[in-house]
Amino acid sequence: MTRILCVAEKPSIAKAVAGHLSGGAIRNTRNTGNKYIKNYDFNYRFPPPWGECNVTMTAVVGHTISWDFVDGFRKWKDCPPSALFDAATKQFVSPESKEVAANISSEARNAQILYIWTDCDREGEYIGTEVMDLARKTNPRIEVKRAKFSNIERAHILHAAQHPGDLDERQAAAVRARIELDLRIGAAFTRWQTMLLQTVRGLDGQIVSYGSCQFPTLGFVVDRYKKIKSFVSEPFWSIKVMHKRDDINVNFSWDRSSLFDRMAVMIMYERCLAAKVANVVSVVKKPTSKWKPLPLTTIELQKQGSRFLGLSSQLVMNIAEKLYTQGFISYPRTETDQFDEGMDLPALVGKQTQSHAWGEFAQGLLAGGFSKPKNGTHNDKAHPPIHPVAYVAPDKLNADEKRVYEFVVRRFLACCSKDARGETTTVKLQYGEEGFHTSGLVVLERNYLEVYVYDKWTSSQELPAKDLPPGFLTEPELIALMDANGIGTDATMAEHIAKIIERKYVFARPKGRSEFSPSNLGIALVEGYDNIGFDMSLSKPFLRKEMEVKMKKICEGATTCRDVVNSSVEQYREMFVKASQCSDVLKAALFHPTKDPNGPVAYELGGKAKCLLATAR
Repeated sequence: MTRILCVAEKPSIAKAVAGHLSGGAIRNTRNTGNKYIKNYDFNYRFPPPWGECNVTMTAVVGHTISWDFVDGFRKWKDCPPSALFDAATKQFVSPESKEVAANISSEARNAQILYIWTDCDREGEYIGTEVMDLARKTNPRIEVKRAKFSNIERAHILHAAQHPGDLDERQAAAVRARIELDLRIGAAFTRWQTMLLQTVRGLDGQIVSYGSCQFPTLGFVVDRYKKIKSFVSEPFWSIKVMHKRDDINVNFSWDRSSLFDRMAVMIMYERCLAAKVANVVSVVKKPTSKWKPLPLTTIELQKQGSRFLGLSSQLVMNIAEKLYTQGFISYPRTETDQFDEGMDLPALVGKQTQSHAWGEFAQGLLAGGFSKPKNGTHNDKAHPPIHPVAYVAPDKLNADEKRVYEFVVRRFLACCSKDARGETTTVKLQYGEEGFHTSGLVVLERNYLEVYVYDKWTSSQELPAKDLPPGFLTEPELIALMDANGIGTDATMAEHIAKIIERKYVFARPKGRSEFSPSNLGIALVEGYDNIGFDMSLSKPFLRKEMEVKMKKICEGATTCRDVVNSSVEQYREMFVKASQCSDVLKAALFHPTKDPNGPVAYELGGKAKCLLATAR
């Protein structure tokens, strides 16, 4: 009988997959050297030519292989930071992963097939190659197959088992390039700027880390802060008309909106009063719609989770991962906002009919209210949009889990509903020589709004533009900026935001979510690098965005891992040389802060010397 070793990315996924494939008839459950990982033995009939097989299902816990520099470069005083751009690196099993790696190698020794069940994204492909390499250490001839799945519902898992594919070596190569670049660039700049700034008051012993995603993320926060500080308010004047009818005050907005010349506005106002009567010029009624939302992506889940649920993007993703591993929702890391034609969406809707909160709405969809979801413009060809795969009773989840699960369900049901329908009435007045207007809305069919409580659609009066500064950068805005500028991936954005908070480069207002303000240290680092005069500052997104484009080209086969590493290393080496030549500029920005470097907000910066040295070639 053929022996197949199945390996998942997480112990919880291994347990769920083993339960589905075995039909609940697991023959044996064995402990491993890792307390979280079990080996499950059972039989399963795979597709020809394998047939009935003796299966062992096990797992890793994410990455098992670590990267570092070889001896002679690992310690900070072993070499100058600039040497890390070329230093030899090594891959090794970290001490905390030794039992995991030993289990894979041992179980693979007598297996004919290795079946990879890691998450179907770029990172999962790379982890799959780590598992493959560990297995081939003891069994060089083992055949490797890959399961393609996006949720752990039983039917979906059985389909994945019957239709194996191959590991995507190109996606794995892109991750390999990113790991090496992050190691070289991050270590070189972190060591250099930490040692450089050790003498700055308040930074004694503190690691001042650099990351090619961290710093552009910090740069967005600082840019918004600087706009707030540089904003100069200017008074303005406007004219409003209010007409009371049937005890309802109807406000009309001025066609000119507002002017900054008070005398001119007073003259226009007096002319209106002189006319005494305002004439209705037109009343126009027309149908209107409020479009239902697109299917849910990871970026949207993070943005809307922060906006509507009051949770940080990192917490939202942690909860979504847990809901996925419990089999309640689909894989939560996806760029796709299009449902495939073959998906049985009404069946998924039907699973929600037992809910007291939205069950009646789901029943209405099945009774004729169903409408095909709109298609967005993204499809990563790996996972469908995030959606519920099972109904969960409220008492099975804690408060935050309930909110995230409810959002996913309501978003999905809204996608399967119809657009809201209404009618707008626009009234235009002529009052003397001035024009005024107002509009009102009557909602005729709420449709998706009945279930998607996060959207509002009501009649509102227009307000003139106010001469106010922008607010601090909110988490949804920051995620949108990162997404638009290619900083990180949908899977890592929340981690980069958490990292700059952990490093005390920015502070969350209120704590843990919502808005971000930079610390003195964060502002000074951005100002210091900006003042050096790079063509593309390290606090701006352009270099990292270019790197992400190169990663995608690796996935497409248009370039290689080594070419991307070499070209990106040279770009950052050039920046490093210039930063080193202008080290006094960076120190000047931090030497005389008006508050403690880890204070909540800086109002003044230190020196602003410019570096005029030519970039070294």
